[in-house]
Amino acid sequence: MADKKTVKIKQIGSPIRRPESQRKILIGLGLGKMHKVVELQDTPEVRGAIAKLPHMVAVVE
Repeated sequence: MADKKTVKIKQIGSPIRRPESQRKILIGLGLGKMHKVVELQDTPEVRGAIAKLPHMVAVVE
C-alpha cells in the first residue's frame, strides 16, 4: 500500500441540522464525530465527496 496515494480528512463541522444526504456522505467517508481523522485512498470518488462538504471536512497535510 506504500505505492498508493492517500489523503487524510478531518471532520471540522457538525452534521446536526444538515440534510440527510450530507450525513450519508460523512458516514461514507468514515466520519461521524467531530475532529475525527481518517486516511483514505486518493481517488476521484473521495475527492468528489470532499468537494460536496467543504464546510464540514478539511484535508490534513
